[in-house]
Amino acid sequence: MQNDFNSVVQPILESLVASGEEVGLQVAAYVDGKLVVDAWSGVADEQSGRPVDGDTLFTSWSTTKGFVATCIHILADRKLLEYDAPVATYWPEFAANGKVTITVRHLLTHSAGLPQMPEDVTVEMMTDWDAMCRAIAGHTPLWTPGTQTGYHAWTFGWLLGEVIRRVDGRPIEQFAQEELCQPLGIKDFYMGIPDAVEDRVATLRQEPAHAALENEWNELQLRVTPPHVTTAAVVNRSDVRHAVIPGGGGIMNARAIARHYAMLACHGALDGVRILSEARIDTIRAVQVNEVDAVSGGLARRGLGYALGGDPAEGGAISMGTGGGEFGHGGNGGSLGFADPERKFAFGLTKTLMKANPDPKQSSAYRLAEAIRQQLAQ
Repeated sequence: MQNDFNSVVQPILESLVASGEEVGLQVAAYVDGKLVVDAWSGVADEQSGRPVDGDTLFTSWSTTKGFVATCIHILADRKLLEYDAPVATYWPEFAANGKVTITVRHLLTHSAGLPQMPEDVTVEMMTDWDAMCRAIAGHTPLWTPGTQTGYHAWTFGWLLGEVIRRVDGRPIEQFAQEELCQPLGIKDFYMGIPDAVEDRVATLRQEPAHAALENEWNELQLRVTPPHVTTAAVVNRSDVRHAVIPGGGGIMNARAIARHYAMLACHGALDGVRILSEARIDTIRAVQVNEVDAVSGGLARRGLGYALGGDPAEGGAISMGTGGGEFGHGGNGGSLGFADPERKFAFGLTKTLMKANPDPKQSSAYRLAEAIRQQLAQ
């Protein structure tokens, strides 16, 4: 089965690189718990010409958020936290400045009103976990929690990561390794890399914004994703690669992403290892938000910590599929991971060239995932 799917995917990868649409990328996919695609093409570092291989690691931006959400759900499944409990129940200092009513559900659905980065944020500050959590705990919400949604691009990771630490006692990077990655045999997912793997990390390049997307950022967007800390150059820095930045600094390969989502696509278990209950899978992919996002200005359709598939005109992420029950998370520039429980299909894409396309059907993720879906339908 693997060769059949790879024979469909590999030519697309080669074409994307040959045309200049991509520089280097990996794709992995599971169907019914089995790895059926493990493919790559291009270069990991343009200066040296180092090629991409299956072990290359990529900073995959907000694709990291899907792993963070799953860690929260592990705690909920064990009845160690409740979605509708105030965050301050677990993190007392968080209650300051009007945040006493903010719940874990608000964090997962980007409706807490805390998308803004600290006004004095620097790259160095972002590598300091305690400094970022203190600053965010001192924030005042930008709107009444629960009344609207707005993408918490960076802050999502520190908010939920600190909840995990307060509930469990372990920092998020340790919890993710011990409770999610190790049980599933995921070897190449990092929130803060060890020195030993740095020479495997790809160098990202940021493409200028597409003309159709070149609107001036408004004040809120500048506060949420300050340009001086939200660039390829920043995440290519060694100190950032070694830091724990779970909102957008995870480093991984496509195999790791796809295996994580294979567990979710198979209703919480993979290869005899159960991570989440079957009932939890339906809970976490149920629609929580389907409205205009205050930060992006576009429609957003979200579950508990994940984006949901569906028609883009209705806020869905079409790369995940159009059934509506698909769920996962993409990253700045085009990386993606998702689970499709109806098809028992899981997908992971990592890449070096950060680019946005106004037509989601022209994205590499859509084209590759759709090719696999078409093969599944045969």
